[in-house]
Amino acid sequence: MRRSVAVRSCTLTPMMLIASASLVAMPAIAQDRADQQRDVIVVTAARTALPPNALPLTIDVIDKSALDQQVAIGGSVVDAVSNLTPSFSPTRQKLSGSGETLRGRSPLYAINGIPQSTPLRDGSRDGFTIDPFFVDRVELIYGSNALQGIGGTGGIVNQVTVGPPKEDGLTGRVLVQGSADNDFNGDGLGGKLGGLVAYKTDRFDATVGAAFEQRGAFYDGHGNRIGIDAVQGETMDSTSWSLFGRFGYAVDESARFDLILNRFQLEGDGDYVVVPGDRLTGLPSTSEKGETLGKAPRNLAQSASLSFTDDDLAGGNLVTQIFYSRTRDTFGASPAVAGDTFQDTSIAPDGTLVDQSENRSRKIGGKFSYERSVPGWDALTATIGFDALFDKTEQTLIQTGRTWVPPTDFRSLAPFGQLNLALFDKKLRIAGGVRNENVRIKIDDYTTLASYGSRQVDGGVPKFSDTLFNGGVIVEPVPGIRAYASYAEGYTMPDVGRITRSIARDGVDLDNYLDISPVISNNRELGFEAKRGPVDFSAAYFWSTSKNGQLLVLVNSVYEVQRQRVEIEGLELNLSVKMPIDGLTLSTGYAHLKGRADGTPNDGVDKVNIDLDGANISPDRFNLAASYANGPLSVRVQSQFYLARRFDNSPLPNFAGLNRANDFGGYNLTDAIIRYQTKVGGLTLAVQNLFDKFYIDYNSDTQRPTDSTRYYAGRGRTFTLGWDYRF
Repeated sequence: MRRSVAVRSCTLTPMMLIASASLVAMPAIAQDRADQQRDVIVVTAARTALPPNALPLTIDVIDKSALDQQVAIGGSVVDAVSNLTPSFSPTRQKLSGSGETLRGRSPLYAINGIPQSTPLRDGSRDGFTIDPFFVDRVELIYGSNALQGIGGTGGIVNQVTVGPPKEDGLTGRVLVQGSADNDFNGDGLGGKLGGLVAYKTDRFDATVGAAFEQRGAFYDGHGNRIGIDAVQGETMDSTSWSLFGRFGYAVDESARFDLILNRFQLEGDGDYVVVPGDRLTGLPSTSEKGETLGKAPRNLAQSASLSFTDDDLAGGNLVTQIFYSRTRDTFGASPAVAGDTFQDTSIAPDGTLVDQSENRSRKIGGKFSYERSVPGWDALTATIGFDALFDKTEQTLIQTGRTWVPPTDFRSLAPFGQLNLALFDKKLRIAGGVRNENVRIKIDDYTTLASYGSRQVDGGVPKFSDTLFNGGVIVEPVPGIRAYASYAEGYTMPDVGRITRSIARDGVDLDNYLDISPVISNNRELGFEAKRGPVDFSAAYFWSTSKNGQLLVLVNSVYEVQRQRVEIEGLELNLSVKMPIDGLTLSTGYAHLKGRADGTPNDGVDKVNIDLDGANISPDRFNLAASYANGPLSVRVQSQFYLARRFDNSPLPNFAGLNRANDFGGYNLTDAIIRYQTKVGGLTLAVQNLFDKFYIDYNSDTQRPTDSTRYYAGRGRTFTLGWDYRF
């Protein structure tokens, strides 16, 4: 059976980490080879059955126990990934993940390989498309790559759902959970119920489940209600429903069919309105009881996939999948202001029209891959495959029925091949591959909104064909000690919706519009890992460039896409040590990121002049954690230190004469969780922000310097008590 790999949860400052690693690792390296065997699973997001140590990639797996811990603390898969991944941005604690990045670029969220991201019109809701109750593990692949097709310029966050039952009969799991703020305010209480039932008989198995969650208001470290984002959407004061089904049939011992269904909906309750704060005095916005304009923000995701797999077909591994995915991202309405984007005097007098938008996306696709060793040359493993994706996305204004972003049809056909050659008893591996992305985008003629001048834009069918390469070398002289060097190209489309909706001049022909050409990012990486005995150490240095990248820039209170050269480099260090005390593990880590951009879009000058700001890159971070698990008791305490950052030559406007209005002062947070397993289930108590620290979240602290409405504090101390039972 395949089992979970160890979870890498943190990273450290360079000098401290190198010193610690050298002291702890020396005796461990001398251990016998038998001590180096580690249970591993196949990382499905890597599109290969080879183990992670055979690939020139940085890969992490957050297993079920670690995922449940982090979800109990933070409430979502996004919080889990952010807490355990120093090069991932601090979460916004909102429904929108705009500005949340991995290694300074947007990651591709997927469920069992089905893309959840919508890069054609990025609504940034892709982290909330399934309830974590139905997720078995999360696979993280760092850095730009095209393994899963469009969207993986920052990496891949693949959520693998619960697997089929292993034994005949009835099994299941139930969860009852409640949460409260530090002062136990009545409107801050929340609760969750989840149930999952599985049945297996002979070759057939079925798993069905449902989850319901009601979230209360969030309070900051000063005991004040946090400001609500009535436009982009909230997780506070919201209700979610989720349904899940998995139905399988084993054709024989190696081949099986699986049908997986998922429906997730999260909708704001609409009980509050925002009260602006004051950035000059450091006063964050708050919320008060009030009536929400229009429909409350909502996120709806539905997906279905049918797969056929055979891990022993003609000596190889076959994976096929067809899927359907549909999302509806409803954004909130805002009070009308003269000159706002949605205003149109042909409909209503200026300053009186209230409207709201909704992203609508539908994906249909298929994947095929076959992998086996080359006959007569067992050391060489070859993979061939083909991916097809058809995506239709639009953004409409639901109160007036207007089209803000025209319907965009996207088609991608992508054959690919990979080779992995093992030499000298697998002490040396050479890996590489190629993928051809054949993309077509179809947009009909359309007219922009009145606020952009009601411009007539000629549609078109632009086509792009790009060949993407990857390659690397892995050296593993002794089991558990390996180094690698790699190069990989990532591929995505820019936010076509933001680009097409904001065209403010006549005569544009989309067939020849450079701004919608693909973003190709080049990721170069050097890595080292030492996993021997009680020590798990890794280091990775990477640098990533995109000649015609995309940058979010605030223009007239709306973020628009500018195409500029972008360069990012970073260092990630991780250390985990099992201590002599049975069950105690200490881990620490550090991530350093530096990003630069051209600063002048499409001027033909190939250089970088400005720092990427808080909308495009995360702060440096230092993590510390201590975990203890022995018998029925498990405990974890973790701290994240988000380090101060100054943005040089920032293109954002100054505020009230402050030259560095968007600089980040830094903050640190500590969480804790304790669990005790009994014969009648497990009891869990999680505390987020253990010391009830007051802070302004990174996203709002580094953006919109003149906006005191979207100036949010982070959550204060929050308690979550849960009981779960397996049968």
